[in-house]
Amino acid sequence: MSANEGAAAEEAVRPRWSVAPDWYLWDGGFMALGQVRGIVPPHQHHAIQIVVAIDGTVGMRGEEGDWQMASGVIVRPDVIHSYDGNGATGALILIDPESSEGVWLKTSLRDDITVVPQARLAACIGELRTFLERPLEALEVAALVRHCVQAMCAGAPPSRRLDKRVTRVLAAIREADDLRISIDTAAAMAFLSPSRFAHLFKQQVGLPFRHYMLWRKLARAMLVIGREGTISAAAHEAGFADAAHLTRTFYQMFGLAPSVMMRGAFFEIPSPFDLPAPAPLRR
Repeated sequence: MSANEGAAAEEAVRPRWSVAPDWYLWDGGFMALGQVRGIVPPHQHHAIQIVVAIDGTVGMRGEEGDWQMASGVIVRPDVIHSYDGNGATGALILIDPESSEGVWLKTSLRDDITVVPQARLAACIGELRTFLERPLEALEVAALVRHCVQAMCAGAPPSRRLDKRVTRVLAAIREADDLRISIDTAAAMAFLSPSRFAHLFKQQVGLPFRHYMLWRKLARAMLVIGREGTISAAAHEAGFADAAHLTRTFYQMFGLAPSVMMRGAFFEIPSPFDLPAPAPLRR
């Protein structure tokens, strides 16, 4: 293959929005509605990812194995995956795995990548189609996101809760204006030594504290991109070293440059999900 042919082949699979998306963002997740063509290369983030195709199918592939083409796919948090938009119109939803619905959905998943049965998708697809075609008749957007996520959950909501020491730290992180929080500071909130806290946090949340904080910074940066439209402002407000650091992190977690978020309309909404409230701690 010549250099020109190789460049053409790369361009053919490079992901791009066929229709400029609508972004509905909250601190910790988002829903994007639009039409994507091309393949997003391997990436990994802490959110649970749900993709629902209103028309057509989308593809998902893990670190190994074949593509799975379907109308609905769910990816567990912290799983390396690639995504093929396949020209389908649909919704991409990222949700906080520590939220009440996130915990419920995680307990419903048996595989890293789950193809959702068509019968379970039907109600969600119907509401999404109404939202796109007849918005005055549709659910309010937060209720729509919650409806779609709950449609993917099986059984009753679990009674399991995060350790109250971890819950206290997560609540403080959500409320913090400055996300440059060290593990020593977080451990002090939980009244634990840094080493004990690090072990407990990874056991409860599923990834090291430093990696979680990087994810929270990226989630915060996405909100700022939506508000202000610049990568440099997002990097500054979310606690990244600079715009280049934010761009590298965005590539690692989403397989794309942050500039892809600037192609569409932005709507900031309250979180559609309940988050664990901090419980009082005693020494």
